[in-house]
Amino acid sequence: MIKIALIAAMDSERGIGRNNDLMWNLPNDMKFFKTRTEGHIVVMGRKNYDSIPEKYRPLPKRVNCILSRSRSFTAKDCFVFQNMASCLEQFKEDSRTLFIIGGGEIYRLALEELELSEIYLTKIDGVFGADTFFPEFDESEWQKEVLLRQVPDERHSNPFTIYRFYRT
Repeated sequence: MIKIALIAAMDSERGIGRNNDLMWNLPNDMKFFKTRTEGHIVVMGRKNYDSIPEKYRPLPKRVNCILSRSRSFTAKDCFVFQNMASCLEQFKEDSRTLFIIGGGEIYRLALEELELSEIYLTKIDGVFGADTFFPEFDESEWQKEVLLRQVPDERHSNPFTIYRFYRT
């Protein structure tokens, strides 16, 4: 059975995006995302896929899966599924991790309906005026460890902490 993880970054108000775009530039968080997901499967909604700059689509060194209700939607070198169940069926025997990478509706669906093994969550100190938010989940049901604490520096305007939530 495939391992399913979720990876996200949010601000102090749980904001994850505005106008279908990231609201911050945090190189060490992007490096963490890239390192953690390379060689694995990433699942995203169509709007999230569209928000990725074209030169980075599909995300390199990963199997890219897009969830779209549109039967006519296609994306070069990507798998497109109409629902999460068909995506999971496709990769059920895969040894790689399937990472849920957003956006808000896909995160909500994953937290409500999937057996997640891990959640990697970057919590950024600051408010960025988001219009899309990461859903609430009961952190008390998970073990939690700090993977990285970033202080502000010349490349990072806001401090952030990357957490790994897991079940024992």
